[in-house]
Amino acid sequence: MTHIHEHATIHNTYPDVPVPTRSSSAVSWGAIFAGAVAAASLSLILLMLGAGLGLTSVSPWESRGLDAGTVGIAAIVWLAFTQVVASGMGGYLSGRLRTKWVDTHRDEVYFRDTAHGFLTWALAALISAALLTSTVGSIVGGGAKVVGNVAEGAAMTAAAGSASIANGSSGIHGSSIDYFVNSMFRANNPSKSANDANESAPQTVAAIPSASHQQVSPAQLGEVTGIFVNSITTGDLPQEDRQYVAQLIAQNTGISQQDAEQRVQSTYDKAQTKLKETKEKAQQVADAARKTTSYLMLWTFVSLLAGAFVASLCATFGGRQRDL
Repeated sequence: MTHIHEHATIHNTYPDVPVPTRSSSAVSWGAIFAGAVAAASLSLILLMLGAGLGLTSVSPWESRGLDAGTVGIAAIVWLAFTQVVASGMGGYLSGRLRTKWVDTHRDEVYFRDTAHGFLTWALAALISAALLTSTVGSIVGGGAKVVGNVAEGAAMTAAAGSASIANGSSGIHGSSIDYFVNSMFRANNPSKSANDANESAPQTVAAIPSASHQQVSPAQLGEVTGIFVNSITTGDLPQEDRQYVAQLIAQNTGISQQDAEQRVQSTYDKAQTKLKETKEKAQQVADAARKTTSYLMLWTFVSLLAGAFVASLCATFGGRQRDL
């Protein structure tokens, strides 16, 4: 009875002493979401700023603006800076805003703060990925594409020429197969032929072209184009095709069959050389794009890894300030 009375007296003497209670969860999701949203927003703002600065540093005019290598290095540095700043801010907020853990060992508090920073970085990365695939992301991506197109415009033009020759397209591409076909049907020294015709014609009558030379028809041009496309694709011009094309050239230009065959072979060799050059340029463009993509992915990985580390570190710093 006396023991019970003393316990009641002590309890009544200190009525305001709080009884320590353990927190219900070791994860403060509210602080994590807050830090992740802040990190994703800051990352988006910095990316848009970087895209704007990148557009001001390049130019479509020759010898103006930065070259592609400098722009690439600047983009990598800005990406790393964006990750470090945004992840650090998000991690610090998650550590500073989290629930205070009561009766928890110091090492456990350190681990939990580190985990909060890492979870904040992971959630911010997912939010950023979602934003970059939305309409806002298309704005940033469009700016990056403009920078890349300005830096690689000349190389892409060469690649387009390669595709034009390989497909035998006509009309809009000056380097297409039609150019080589039309060049074979040009008159042999037309200026001299015209002068000779003018000298032999009466002074009062205009010179009339010789009627013995036939005019090449669109059907014949199409047939010769098909022969050249097939021969360039297979890498060999058959003898019968060369003789047939030479016969058409001889009929339409007035040159001998032997000279016509030499013209066909010479034009075919020029087309093959042009195709080889454009293929090499296209391969160089593809290889450069492969290397650029590889470097970008590797440095993006390094930047994200640095962001995860900084977010975890800043979360522990914010957590310590929270517990002061």
